Amino acid sequence: MNDPAEQLQRIYLAGFELQTFDRFPKCVGVVRDNCIALLVPGADGMQMLGTPGWRMGEVMGVLTEYGGRPVFQAKQEMVEATGERLETLRRFRQDLEELLKN
Repeated sequence: MNDPAEQLQRIYLAGFELQTFDRFPKCVGVVRDNCIALLVPGADGMQMLGTPGWRMGEVMGVLTEYGGRPVFQAKQEMVEATGERLETLRRFRQDLEELLKN
């Protein structure tokens, strides 16, 4: 079993910012390059809650489609999911998953 404290330390030392949110008291937010994921303690250490998304102020925009094009959306606010942003999100998720495994 992975130790959550060790996992969070590895994530922090790898250049991710750790945050807490009043709206999600049991979660730890992990942020890098405007990407964000929520982590929760589980049976095998920390794990991602849902899918990482794009940080939009104090909320996370989820990847969806609007008008036939990919966008990150949080309520009524939308940000275009450009190729560069999608690649940044892919690297973020891949790096975070790797750090959670070790």
